[in-house]
Amino acid sequence: MVDACNRFSKLGLDVAPTLFLEFHGSNSNIETQGQIAEETCKSYECLKFDFATDPEKRSELWKARHSAWYAAQALKPGSKGYSTDVCVPISALPGIVTFAKDELKRLNLLGPIVGHVGDGNFHVFVIVDPKNPKDMDLVHEYSVALAKEALRVNGTVTGEHGIGLGKKKLLVEEFGPSGINTMKAIKQALDPLNILNPGKVL
Repeated sequence: MVDACNRFSKLGLDVAPTLFLEFHGSNSNIETQGQIAEETCKSYECLKFDFATDPEKRSELWKARHSAWYAAQALKPGSKGYSTDVCVPISALPGIVTFAKDELKRLNLLGPIVGHVGDGNFHVFVIVDPKNPKDMDLVHEYSVALAKEALRVNGTVTGEHGIGLGKKKLLVEEFGPSGINTMKAIKQALDPLNILNPGKVL
């Protein structure tokens, strides 16, 4: 992902797993928070730590995050990105990110990873040819495998994208029959005529 952002936005970031942090508050408070973050990162042997309070420099650092989707798609001109996400307990995050990378290799898919890792949520931008049925089958296989691994480690099949049609069968695995029946009861109470997306999910 960092390599893609470097190419797309003409950045010079080190191509390595990268963590971006943003602090809010008074200038002195931000400086203090930055120092604590730097000390903490260095105690865990981070390779490099950049800190900026100047708006222009700050904006440059965040450019990678803001252009990530477009940078990923630019890796393979003519292709499209398929974004899938899961959310897991923080303690399970390193393992599932490794799983996500291993599955990409197994299926021979290109998929940069980016996430809001502070809450255990991350996204894989799988870059494929949408006109190629085999590619789309592999994307679906990947998405389901990642979601099932998230459930195995007590996570959820999506952190913020919603389940969509591709993950709706996994709802039963995540919530069980009683959970699904509760959702159906709420749907019935709010939509007694069944006119809101009938049959889409429930």
